Amino acid sequence: MAYDLQEQEQLDELRAFWNKYGNFILTVITVVMLAVAAWRAWGWWEVRQAGQAAQVYERLRAAADAKDIAKVKEYAGTIFGDYGRSTYAPMAALVAARAYFDADDLRAAKAPLQWAIDNASDVEFRHAARLRLAGILLDEKAYDAGLKLLEAAPSGAFAGMYADRRGDILVAQGQTEPARAAYREALEKLGATSTLRSLVQLKIDALEGAGS
Repeated sequence: MAYDLQEQEQLDELRAFWNKYGNFILTVITVVMLAVAAWRAWGWWEVRQAGQAAQVYERLRAAADAKDIAKVKEYAGTIFGDYGRSTYAPMAALVAARAYFDADDLRAAKAPLQWAIDNASDVEFRHAARLRLAGILLDEKAYDAGLKLLEAAPSGAFAGMYADRRGDILVAQGQTEPARAAYREALEKLGATSTLRSLVQLKIDALEGAGS
């Protein structure tokens, strides 16, 4: 009997607790379940988006290899418009820019590079886009714009690449001494195994030969 009374008391306490907090507990459980479901749905959506972006990116690469500029524009536009947050978008920007450059359409080549500079989440893609865009500005003789673009202060190997590109622009401007300094800075900052080092040294030797 004592057991039955104790059990009844526990049931009464549980009933009172549930009457007081039951709605709140159900609300919390519902919110947690909805959050888990949303998280899983978001993960599935991201995987699906990445798969679709990969397919479009491969079509873009094939179009670039085939020098089909119309298709390059179509696929690049699809990636930037529909999959701009995917990892394939900055890759597509570099591929599209190269295709336009090879087709001698410098104006078109600048657009995807600027997109990558403004939107790429990976800093390496932004640096690569800056370097390529600075190269196009050099070809267009837009020297001041090119130097301004290279005012960013990257670290690692990109610091040497930036210095090398600044040297190229300064040479084109006829600024021999600043160009030589830029190339020497490039040598200092490029890694010991960088394939660019030998080219930079050739540029320095050419400047010194021209000055002798």
